[in-house]
Amino acid sequence: MDIDTAPQGSRLITTPETAESYWQPVPANGFVSVLLAPHLVNMATPFSMGTQTVAPNSFVREHAHGDNEEVIYVLSGQGTAVMDGGAEEEAMTPGKMFYFGRNRQHKFVNTGETDMTFLWVMMPAGLETFFAAIGKKRTAGDPAPANFPRPENILQIEAQTVFNGSLTPDAR
Repeated sequence: MDIDTAPQGSRLITTPETAESYWQPVPANGFVSVLLAPHLVNMATPFSMGTQTVAPNSFVREHAHGDNEEVIYVLSGQGTAVMDGGAEEEAMTPGKMFYFGRNRQHKFVNTGETDMTFLWVMMPAGLETFFAAIGKKRTAGDPAPANFPRPENILQIEAQTVFNGSLTPDAR
């Protein structure tokens, strides 16, 4: 990680090898890399950005963010975005972008036979804190651990981060 805090503003350069990264518990069973966040570099507008890789036959639970807006940009793999409680579905394919305003429910399902990876941007920041709290520290190139459960205090972690109790009861 390269950080420059010159008078014209900060600069941060990360690579897959230097990014903060966390293995994620079931049901996603993949990993997250935090590429940009307020705790990494001084920024005027606090937002965060990273990638999430979801394993085959896995998914990101249905959720919404009460105080945050989220952008998802699919980089590789394939899946389905399930939105608004299942009222709408959209294929997730490389190059497709999704924007979710506050309180918009969404779920991401990897429907392919390979990993699905997407870029995420969270405004304001906070998603990186959630991933760190529920995950296990990862070093690029390490083999994936056996699937592991979410922490027992998941409701507390959600309440303290970007979910604000916005997960649907059956998605917990």
